Amino acid sequence: MDSADDRRDLILVVDDDEDIARFVEFNLRLHGFDVIHAGDGQEALELIERQRPDLAVVDLMMPRIDGLELTRRLRADPMTAALPVIMLTAKGLTVDKVHGLSAGADDYLVKPFDTAELVARVSSTLRRNKEFREVSPLTGLPGNSRIRREIADRIRGGVDYAVGYIDIDRFKSVNDRYGFSRGDDFITALARCLHRAVVAVGLPPAFLGHVGGDDFVFVCAPAQVLPITAKVSADFEKAADALYDPVDRERGFVELPDRRGNIRRAHLVTLSIGVSVSDAGKRLTNPLAAMTLASEMKTVAKSQPGSYVAVDRRRSVSDPHHRHVK
Repeated sequence: MDSADDRRDLILVVDDDEDIARFVEFNLRLHGFDVIHAGDGQEALELIERQRPDLAVVDLMMPRIDGLELTRRLRADPMTAALPVIMLTAKGLTVDKVHGLSAGADDYLVKPFDTAELVARVSSTLRRNKEFREVSPLTGLPGNSRIRREIADRIRGGVDYAVGYIDIDRFKSVNDRYGFSRGDDFITALARCLHRAVVAVGLPPAFLGHVGGDDFVFVCAPAQVLPITAKVSADFEKAADALYDPVDRERGFVELPDRRGNIRRAHLVTLSIGVSVSDAGKRLTNPLAAMTLASEMKTVAKSQPGSYVAVDRRRSVSDPHHRHVK
């Protein structure tokens, strides 16, 4: 179980039931993991800040901050967004609960579970996470190789899927006007808005990756494209407005000198989103081809005003253009 630097994987167990926590801890230690324990979500957040575990095993029902809220908070924070979470749930959960926890958790175990199942789930989730842990230092999100693997997994599973490619319109104007540090704030804001949109969409869990700079990719079911893009467009424009200086925000543009010293105006940022869709009528069986087509559709979206979604027209999607014009 040793990682590349010979350090044993550190597992955080979050459960207010001491007996279950001890059972999980004992068996994980027996199989070569290091383990730390938190009694509830609040304690877990404090521990994670200090210790940076490799994976969290989280009980759903806990006092103060429960497992669902803990997972949401982890996913909303770019520093912990990539932390794998396995949820422990009781039998007889309502569909709503399963929807909610599956949206944020990487996997879940239904109690009572046996030792072999626990260790297998922890090992496979860690392996998946490690093989493709090419993460952005800014957002903590997985990068290109992990994105391609996600698409490949969906192709192998035979499910219909969609790939969305997103970037920020006029992002250069932000860096030119305020500097790269403020530009990073816009990128982080987009990451947070994408997280919220991906969590809100429910089952099946959508995937989010960071290609680099202001470029992001999401992979989801075709029916989830419109809910994700509508939410992220509206949320990001609000978040971005708050990052501008008040004078620029109120007049709706920034003023920048060009090379000749002339002042030009750049409108406030919006999003361009391109989407490729693979279904029974048009199978995209190559991850790179799916990403390339989504990128081409993003170029189409760039030609439109405001935040705009362009879906590959070779497949009919109800209302293929989300219009959210500034």
